[in-house]
Amino acid sequence: MGKESRARVLKDHQAMAIGRNIRVSPRKLNLVAQSIRGKRVDYAINQLSFSPKRIAKDVKKILQSAIANAENNHDLDVDDLIVSQAHVGKNLVMKRFHARGRGNSAGVEKFFSQITIVVEEKREEKKSDAKPDAKSGAKAEGKKSPGKAPAKKAAAKKPAKEKK
Repeated sequence: MGKESRARVLKDHQAMAIGRNIRVSPRKLNLVAQSIRGKRVDYAINQLSFSPKRIAKDVKKILQSAIANAENNHDLDVDDLIVSQAHVGKNLVMKRFHARGRGNSAGVEKFFSQITIVVEEKREEKKSDAKPDAKSGAKAEGKKSPGKAPAKKAAAKKPAKEKK
């Protein structure tokens, strides 16, 4: 019996890993996630290995989990993977207090966050046709490129105020 399996959310060439209850604020975690978005996975792992941020070690574990999911569960080629998405979201907030002067207290919020990393297989197809670059292409077509920008007009001087 049991219940039916849930429909797959991602496409066939994608794999995902989620890290929950990470003890860092979402703003700080997003700085690390931003550094790996859109990068190849080998470059992203190097970026996280040598990052000075404390949380980069945990993000690296989650990225490695996403790579393992892609390889083992979805039969994707590890050499062609890129980090297509890296979302950061809020999670629970621990509320503590900090003793202040004259018997007062101040609230302290300790944030937790979660990160979702999606890796995608993109094959790099090597093209044998060498396309001309923009500069040589423009000259080959006979387009003229201006040598200098047009001269700016001199600003009109305002008459100085006379002292009486």
